[in-house]
Amino acid sequence: MTGAVITRTYGIEGGDFGRAGRVSTDIKDVLKSLGIAAPRIRRMAIAAYEAEMNVVMYAGRARVDLSITPEAIDLVVNDEGPGIPDIDLAMQPGYSTASDEMREMGFGYGLGLPNIKKNSDAFVLESEVGKGTRLHSSIRLDSNG
Repeated sequence: MTGAVITRTYGIEGGDFGRAGRVSTDIKDVLKSLGIAAPRIRRMAIAAYEAEMNVVMYAGRARVDLSITPEAIDLVVNDEGPGIPDIDLAMQPGYSTASDEMREMGFGYGLGLPNIKKNSDAFVLESEVGKGTRLHSSIRLDSNG
């Protein structure tokens, strides 16, 4: 990749299961077109998909900002959702507030946030109840990681 900064902005609507996965698929395609190494593409695709599904399942809408520099891939998701009352609890694998309907569709097993963190070189999750959540996932490109 050259020294250019590449950015993309996406919108996600909560409850739109029919379009779920389109943002993460586009992100994967952008990374492929730039010649990013496959392991890094896979990690960012997982983080983006899990973040996207959390918006679809729990928030009203979100703005997703993707930034790619020679140093890193950064994904920032700002949602207009209920917020997360206990981030430490939400980060525990298996913890979920998913409805029975979501589980019947195959979602809501409490692995989304832990998977995002596991696939990120840097991860920040901030939330305010009644206001929304901001998630930042970053994957380094300037190392062998």
